[in-house]
Amino acid sequence: MFTVAFSGLVYPQIWEDPVVDMEALELRSTDHVVAIASGSCNVLSYLTGDPAKISAIDLNGAHIALGKLKLAALASLTRHEDFLRFFGQAQSKDNVALYDGTIAPRLDSVSRGYWEARSLTGRRRIQAFADNFYRHGLLGRFIGAGHFLGRTLGYDPRVMLKARDMAEQRELFDRHLAPVFDNRFVRWLIRQPASLYGLGIPPAQYKALAADSSEGIKAVLHHRLERLACGFDLKQNYFARQAFGRGYESGPDASLPPYLERRNFEAVRERSNRVGYHQSAITAFLETQPAESCDAYVLLDAQDWMNDADLTALWTQITRTAKPGARVIFRTAADERLLPGRVPAAILDQWSYQEARSRELGERDRSSIYGAFHLYTLARAA
Repeated sequence: MFTVAFSGLVYPQIWEDPVVDMEALELRSTDHVVAIASGSCNVLSYLTGDPAKISAIDLNGAHIALGKLKLAALASLTRHEDFLRFFGQAQSKDNVALYDGTIAPRLDSVSRGYWEARSLTGRRRIQAFADNFYRHGLLGRFIGAGHFLGRTLGYDPRVMLKARDMAEQRELFDRHLAPVFDNRFVRWLIRQPASLYGLGIPPAQYKALAADSSEGIKAVLHHRLERLACGFDLKQNYFARQAFGRGYESGPDASLPPYLERRNFEAVRERSNRVGYHQSAITAFLETQPAESCDAYVLLDAQDWMNDADLTALWTQITRTAKPGARVIFRTAADERLLPGRVPAAILDQWSYQEARSRELGERDRSSIYGAFHLYTLARAA
């Protein structure tokens, strides 16, 4: 079931904070970044750090097509207003006309075929940008189902957006979101691993997540939602806006991913040719790279899905391809180190785990859905 669910578009928006990522990576103008692409919000946001090259990797063809659509838009659109309307608001018929007349000719045939293919409703996929792209994909539908369930039980998640300050955020959470977890049906539902497939959480990751609290999955999900709702000022947290409002906020002071901010548009546009997309497993991609050719690695939460052999194969290639001073970042669903005891010491001992820095940055990750953020730096001598 999970494999089928994950075969199409999963993440219209990535759920890792790129500001935290870039603080950890400390990108330099000579860096080659290897990153799992997902929705490409972070890949393009890293361009604001001015790396020399970004290799964006993903097994999911829909994610590759989304990333290439963004690159084609950057290559063909000269006004920030048009780019923001397309990928920020993502709900205008003008976007479809802009695609047909301006962006599509810049796309490769495979990506163009993806966006112009018709769904079961007979509509071309590109038309998702005419009716709020962020309501599409597995994650978009999952959030929509959560809103429907909340309203059915008498609690509307959208009420969180009425908060004027963090004190009101706490009050609204306690009144309108926290009580949902006391509902008998909700308690039963979240005990089913399939209930979190819409978040891209496979059974193995669900098990780790549920074990993150002695009180079980209910306590974990309650804590993560509470942190999203109350841990940061909602006016500065576009992840919360997506969760509770199902889209980005509009206006000059709206919180947005760095690649969508007006101040970064020209830099991102100018540097967009530094991004290359590769439909591949990340280990297989690294096997094709020369020794000591990469400076930074962004693994998202992919390692939560891996067995010990997979982890060892991945870190063997990371260690082989890493330049002196290389950095690796990733997240885990549970608050755990993950790698010690699973990756051979002969490999892992070449890396230094930045525990204090990892904790500090994890606390500042506005997406709030992960148990821990991790930063490793290459410790072996040059």
